[in-house]
Amino acid sequence: MRLYCGSMARRSAFVPARGSARRRRVRSRAQAAARALERRRLRRLARHRLAAVALPALEIVHIVGIGLLLGSLVLVELRLWGGGAELPLAALARFGLRLTLVGFALAAASGMTMFMSQPRELLGNAPFLVKMALLACAGLNAAAFHWRGGVARFDAVGRAQTLASLGLWLAIIICGRSIAYY
Repeated sequence: MRLYCGSMARRSAFVPARGSARRRRVRSRAQAAARALERRRLRRLARHRLAAVALPALEIVHIVGIGLLLGSLVLVELRLWGGGAELPLAALARFGLRLTLVGFALAAASGMTMFMSQPRELLGNAPFLVKMALLACAGLNAAAFHWRGGVARFDAVGRAQTLASLGLWLAIIICGRSIAYY
C-alpha cells in the first residue's frame, strides 16, 4: 500500500493512496464550483461595506429559523412521547409541521446565502461538511417518518425516528457552531 504525505495529507498525517485520484477529481470539481460562486454578486457584496450589516443580519435570520425548526420539532415529539396529553395530537402536529417548514426555509435560505459569501473556505471546513451530511440524514429521516404514516403510525420505529431526529438536529447545531473554529 502506497502512502502519500505532505500536500496530499491532511494535517501532515499519512493518507492511503487508494482512491486518491477520485478524491482529487471530486475536490477539483468542488473547488471549481466554489470559484464560480465566488465570482458571483453575493461574493462582491460580502466584501462591500454592507457586509458589516448583511452578514450579522443573515446570522440572526439563520438562528431564528433554527429556533422555529427545533422548537416545533421538540414540542411535537414531546407530545408524541406522552407529554401534554391534553393537547390534540393531530392539530398540534399540523401546526408544528408548518412551523418546522417555515423555520427550515429561513435557515436554508440564510445558510445558502452565507455559504455563497465564502464557498471555498466552507468546502474545506470539516464541521461544515459533516453538517451538510447530517442535514441530508435529517431530511431522509423526516421523509421516512412521513412516508411511514407520520404521527398516525407512531410505533417503536417512529419512536426511534423521533430520537434520531432530535439527535441529528442537535448535532447539526453543534457542527454549525464549530464551523468558525476550524
